[in-house]
Amino acid sequence: MGTLIYAVEDDDNIRELIGCTLRSFSYDVETFSSAEELFSACRLKPLPDMILLDIMLPGMSGIDALKIIRSEPLMHRIPVILLTAKFLETDKVIGLDCGADDYITKPFGILELMARIRAVQRRISESEEKQKMISYQDLTIDLNRHQAYVNGAEVPLTLKEFELLYMLLSNKGKTVTREELLNSIWGFDFQGESRTLDMHIKTLRQKIGDSADDPKYIKTVRGIGYIIA
Repeated sequence: MGTLIYAVEDDDNIRELIGCTLRSFSYDVETFSSAEELFSACRLKPLPDMILLDIMLPGMSGIDALKIIRSEPLMHRIPVILLTAKFLETDKVIGLDCGADDYITKPFGILELMARIRAVQRRISESEEKQKMISYQDLTIDLNRHQAYVNGAEVPLTLKEFELLYMLLSNKGKTVTREELLNSIWGFDFQGESRTLDMHIKTLRQKIGDSADDPKYIKTVRGIGYIIA
């Protein structure tokens, strides 16, 4: 599969035009008429590589949808370009402040839209290149090699342990709830016991030389989740 783009636009003609244009440029695309349809698809289908999001939508507004996207552990890194007929500068500022990666006003030209998409893809790619190594004190993970290191020595981790460490490290200074960890690593439909998470945290701590009683890296926020800070 190539780059997958979800486009949310309530105007039938514009939605069809966006879909046809993106496909003609070899993007995989799915279109929706509301934010509610978008989130339903995100629960049931692969997450997109980018979202084109109209602000003026029936039901949930594009701004409210953007706030949800930026708060969801599985979705918060997806680049979002806002589409809107509004011309007020305040609307543009609100959208960017809420986490939009770019903003384009209607009517827009197809070539301009494609140029904006490519520009955001370049920025995201450059940003990801810089973030392939994540460190905290003497603990480092290499996203390319899928490896973890303590004081430069490799620590063998299972896939779930690595994903747990990545989730916590990429949210340094922020408490990640148990629900966020379970949903992100084991999936929305995970039906197992939450003790699965506790067991993985325990083995992860042992491997990186951490301790629940005297934590150097992973601190327990009782009744809520975990934090690296």
